[in-house]
Amino acid sequence: MNPASPGTPPPPAPEARIRETLSHAATLARETVPPMHAAGRPFVLGAAAAALALRKISKPLGTLGFVGAAATAWFFREPRRVAPPRAGVAVAPADGTIATIGEAVPPAELDADQTPRPRISIFLSVFDVHVQRIPAAGQIEAVAYRKGKFLSADLDKASEDNERNSVTIRTGDGHELVVVQIAGLIARRILCEVGTGEKVTTGQTYGLIRFGSRVDLYLPRGSRVLVAEGQRTVGGETALAELPPALET
Repeated sequence: MNPASPGTPPPPAPEARIRETLSHAATLARETVPPMHAAGRPFVLGAAAAALALRKISKPLGTLGFVGAAATAWFFREPRRVAPPRAGVAVAPADGTIATIGEAVPPAELDADQTPRPRISIFLSVFDVHVQRIPAAGQIEAVAYRKGKFLSADLDKASEDNERNSVTIRTGDGHELVVVQIAGLIARRILCEVGTGEKVTTGQTYGLIRFGSRVDLYLPRGSRVLVAEGQRTVGGETALAELPPALET
């Protein structure tokens, strides 16, 4: 065997190679498995505790319990998203399918101008990511919660009749956007984590709806819609519309 030439570093020890492999595997896992929203932790811990209790009774039942805990963690996933660098657009506030595109007046409880404006409605199934994201950077001007019914979120009248939480955002260009979290047939809990006066960024997570729901985005008049009904959206990334030019101050 030829001796190593002077200056050649020695091969890594087996322990170092193992540590490097484990570190690489951990990095891949973090990049592949999305983080979980904090609101899901109590549910996942409860499901895991139930699985441990079931396992003492029956291993198959315990296995099913752990599968349920994993499914619960997957439901509350909060994947990292990168907002498009393109200025002057509104991005999707949620993952899902575009149910309707039309004109409507924003929720009355916001005391906003009741002139009809473009509205894009996104339906979320139980398999979609259920965190909501800010459609455009700006400042929160109003937050309003209203109790209501729990009709199927894919119905048009769900926007009017169902329980909802509405947020008004004023962009740096002076435009007013309204995003509304709407409870569905199974959804019974709406979580909103922003308040009046707060500065927000495009794609920022601001809330969560549990188990099947709908999110409506009301756009300024003059916006140019870039999507079609039936199209899939990626929250925080899919550009839904071009906003009008900046308002003069």
